[in-house]
Amino acid sequence: MSEFSTKGYLDMELLRFTTAGSVDDGKSTLIGRLLYDSKSIFEDQLEAVKRASIRRGNEHMDLALLTDGLRAEREQGITIDVAYRYFATPRRKFIIADTPGHIQYTRNMVTGASTANAAIILIDARHGVTEQTSRHSYIASLLRIPHVIICINKMDLVDFSKERFNEIKAQFTKFASIIQITDFKFVPISALLGDNVVEPSTNMPWYTDGTLRQVLEDIEIGNDNNLTDPRFPVQYVIRPLSDEFHDYRGYAGRVAGGIFKPGDEVVAFPSMLKTKIKSIDRYNGPCSEAWAPMAVTFTLEDDIDLSRGDMLAKPENLPIATQDIEIMMCWMSEQPMQINGKYTIKHTTRDVRCIIQAVNYKVNVNTLEKIQDNSKVNLNDIASVAIRTTKPLFIDPYSKNRRTGSLIIIDEATNRTVGVGMVIKGI
Repeated sequence: MSEFSTKGYLDMELLRFTTAGSVDDGKSTLIGRLLYDSKSIFEDQLEAVKRASIRRGNEHMDLALLTDGLRAEREQGITIDVAYRYFATPRRKFIIADTPGHIQYTRNMVTGASTANAAIILIDARHGVTEQTSRHSYIASLLRIPHVIICINKMDLVDFSKERFNEIKAQFTKFASIIQITDFKFVPISALLGDNVVEPSTNMPWYTDGTLRQVLEDIEIGNDNNLTDPRFPVQYVIRPLSDEFHDYRGYAGRVAGGIFKPGDEVVAFPSMLKTKIKSIDRYNGPCSEAWAPMAVTFTLEDDIDLSRGDMLAKPENLPIATQDIEIMMCWMSEQPMQINGKYTIKHTTRDVRCIIQAVNYKVNVNTLEKIQDNSKVNLNDIASVAIRTTKPLFIDPYSKNRRTGSLIIIDEATNRTVGVGMVIKGI
């Protein structure tokens, strides 16, 4: 028998977290240690890592090889792409996004962090808070990642010093107050040796606030989703072909905010027609309520005009319907952003065309300085821009709802994602 049943596994709570930090801070080694000590590695994977470690002449088994999957990563000993890994404990399932530390891969970090409940930011105990630490912390703040864990790594190289741990803790706490990170915890670790990763460290008896795995298991994520503002973007209209269900018309999608129940009055965007929810169905049958991020199907009491890209909300709590939006954007293309350039926007399930009208300012993420005399936006730049869409979007500020407040920008010519945006406000 496995440690937990298949049914129990499916019902377990899922935590998504991302790792970030400066180059050589030990991100990949930490993830490898988590997987190894949690017994989440297949035997053939382990043997391959052992052989590769011997070939490289390493004194210890190089657990970073478990996540550095690209040949260029293995050769250079760095992380380039976002590596996703999955594991579970008896208490929780996890999806890990191991993101790059190099400045030129900022876009990859944004990609990995965009859906995360938590961020692990590694700091080398020898170097303390660096510019890259500031950059990654700012991005975590910008993306409104609810929980941040500061892992002060390589404690074995500073003789497991409590004084050094407290120095770095004070450094980061001061910086966190500037960028408005409020929920953060500190864990002193040695990813290489395994101290305080899964098992408590005998080398640091002065630290008693739980291992990294315990901290990850104890994070409360129940309130991370917006349960206040009801939003339901319609993804698909279900019309069964069977004669038995010829009267059935369902609207499938993922709840993006709030709580819905059968009998609730709702408003359809953009038509602004009102109706009531008749039933809510899931894969295993009807349910009495739905909340973010559940995937469900609504049936409605009235046959109204509603299709993919439309949205249902409650009349007393409506999203902003607007064509003029100010967003904070991370540019992800080698081609510079074009002022007055035409792009496509994907927002929830809605696709519209847009024009980028102006750059309000760029952000120097190392100093947090606003640069207002430079409108050229290049790869990995973060900037506040004004856009106008051809059709209204139904938005909330990103600070209020990460789902209805986020969007991606697509190049019409290549169909490539060239930018990701966080809604600041409707203009």
